[in-house]
Amino acid sequence: MNFIKHYINNRLFKLASLNSVSVVLRVFSGVLTSKFIAIFVGAEGLALIGNLRDFVSSAQAFSTLGISNGIIKYVAEFKKNTKELSKTLSTALLLGITATIIISVFCFFFASNLSVIIFNHESDYAYVVKIFSIALPFYTLNIFVLAVINGFSKFKRIILFNIFGQVLGALITLFLIWKKNTDGALIAVAIVESSLFVVTLLGVLNKKSIVPLIKTKNFDIGYVKKFGAYSGMTLFSAIVVPLVIFFIRSYIIDNKGLEDAGQWEAMNRISKHYLMFVTTLISLYILPRFVEINTVKAFRKEVFNFYKTVMPIFGVGLVIIYFSREIIIQVLFSEEFKAVSDLFFWQLLGDFFKILSVVIAYQFIAKKMFWYYILTEALSVIILYFSSVYLIDLYGIRGANMAHFINYIAYYGMILFIFRKELFFNYK
Repeated sequence: MNFIKHYINNRLFKLASLNSVSVVLRVFSGVLTSKFIAIFVGAEGLALIGNLRDFVSSAQAFSTLGISNGIIKYVAEFKKNTKELSKTLSTALLLGITATIIISVFCFFFASNLSVIIFNHESDYAYVVKIFSIALPFYTLNIFVLAVINGFSKFKRIILFNIFGQVLGALITLFLIWKKNTDGALIAVAIVESSLFVVTLLGVLNKKSIVPLIKTKNFDIGYVKKFGAYSGMTLFSAIVVPLVIFFIRSYIIDNKGLEDAGQWEAMNRISKHYLMFVTTLISLYILPRFVEINTVKAFRKEVFNFYKTVMPIFGVGLVIIYFSREIIIQVLFSEEFKAVSDLFFWQLLGDFFKILSVVIAYQFIAKKMFWYYILTEALSVIILYFSSVYLIDLYGIRGANMAHFINYIAYYGMILFIFRKELFFNYK
C-alpha cells in the first residue's frame, strides 16, 4: 500500500502521467513517420536523413547560442523580480536573434558547400539547406518562448503545446514524404521544428504580460557573461556529439556500406522514440527543480525520488521493448530493416545507464558547473568514438551499439565519482 501511495501522491509521477500523453502522441507520430520512410525512402535514404538531422541540430544550437537552459534558470530565479527578469529576457532574445541571422545567412549563401559535406559529396540537396536557413528564425523564437514558459514552471502549458505541435509536425512530415519521398523527408527535417512556432504563438497570444519586459535598452552585458557558461556547455554538446555521431555513421558507410548505416540509424530512431518518455520529463521537471533547490539534502532527495519513481517503470519498459523488438521493427519499418533486431540488447542497456547518468548530470547545468560538464562530455565522446571504431571492426554495426553501452557505463561512473559526497555521505 505504501508503494501505491508513493506513486499516487508523488508530484513527479503525476507530471510524468500527463507528459506521457504528449509522448505517446509523439511516438505514434514517429511510428507513422518511420513507416513512411521505410516505404518511400528506404535504409539508404534514412542514413542521409540522419546526417541532415545532425547538421540541423548543431545549427539550431548555434542559432540560440545554447542559452535556453540559462533562460529557464534565470526566469525561475527572477520570476518575481521584474527588473532582473526584463534584463534576462531582453538580453537573451537579442543574442538569439543576432546569432540566428548570422547562421541563416551563412547557410543560405554556402548551401552548396554544406550540401556536399552533409550528404557525402552530393550537392543536389543544396535547396534543402536554403529552406532550412529561412525556417531557422522561427525555431529560435519557439525555443525562446518555451524556455520562458518552462522557467515559470508552467508544465501543463508546455505539454499542451507539445501535443498540438506533434500533430502538426506529423501531418507536415507525412505529407512531404508521401509527395516527395527522400526529398520530402529531408525538407521535413529542415522545417518541422520551426513550424511548431505557429502552435506556441497561438498559445501565448493572450499572455501579453511578458512582452513589455523585452526592451533593447535593458540589454545587459552582465547577463551575456551569465549566459556564457550555459552557451559554452550547450554548444560544446551541440557541436561535438552530432559530429562524433556523424563520424561514426561515416565510418560505417565507408567500411560496411550505406545500408548498414541505415540499419544503425533505424536503431537510433527507435531509441529516440522510447527515450522521449523520460528525457522530456527530465528537461521539463528536473532542471527547474535543481535550479530552485540549494541544499545537498534536497538534491539527493530529488535524484533518489526520480530513481524510485521513474526508473523502475523505465526498466520494465525496456524489457518489454526487447522482447517485442521483432514486432516493433515490423510496425516501424519493413523487412528491409530486419537486421536491426540484433542491435537492441546493447542499445537498451546503454540507454538505461544513460538516463541514470543524465538525471544527475543536470546539476552541472543548474549550478553552472562548467568545467565538470565539459570534461565529462569530452571524455564521453572520446570513449564513444574510439570504442565504436574498434568494435565495428570486430562485430560490424552491432559494435557501435556495444560502444554506446560501454560509453554510458563509463559516463555514469564519472558522474557518481563527482557527486559521491552529495549522494552518499551525510551532510548536516
